[in-house]
Amino acid sequence: MEPLYIPHLAARRDRTLDIIVNESIPEFETLTPVRGKIVVKHSGTYLDIWAQTETIVTLTCYRCLQQYNHKLVLDTTEVIWLDPDAAAPYSGPLEKETGVDELIESLPPDGHFEPTAWLYEQLCLVTPQRQLCARTCTDIIAEQYQVAAKPTGTVDNRWGALESLKDRLQQ
Repeated sequence: MEPLYIPHLAARRDRTLDIIVNESIPEFETLTPVRGKIVVKHSGTYLDIWAQTETIVTLTCYRCLQQYNHKLVLDTTEVIWLDPDAAAPYSGPLEKETGVDELIESLPPDGHFEPTAWLYEQLCLVTPQRQLCARTCTDIIAEQYQVAAKPTGTVDNRWGALESLKDRLQQ
């Protein structure tokens, strides 16, 4: 998707652009292209962005380490403020306490909105933090991953204390 020049969006009759999405997002591995729609509306002092997309990703279960496919469904809206100072470099103190009211996204009114980067961020946010292949998933089956029988021979004396502790625990 091409970057959207914000003044061109403001010059449109309805100040709205519908973007049909049917492509892969760089750096976001999916099994299917991301498909759906993004609507960007210029509302004077802010951009109102709405998206409905879906794709399928391959995740690794945190319990059994098996890979499984997961359908990511994105249905979100965001407001991005148009601030003339958004492109200016920060010249304040190195450390500053930031209030919740200051945690807003902003772009310069004469800048570009990049739908691909925005969509990438939104997809990352809807990727599950707790990745389980099923609610009833059990842990790794230990027998599959047991180390072969203890090798015979001499043991480095630095490991001797650990080896004797291991032998006592097995009894």
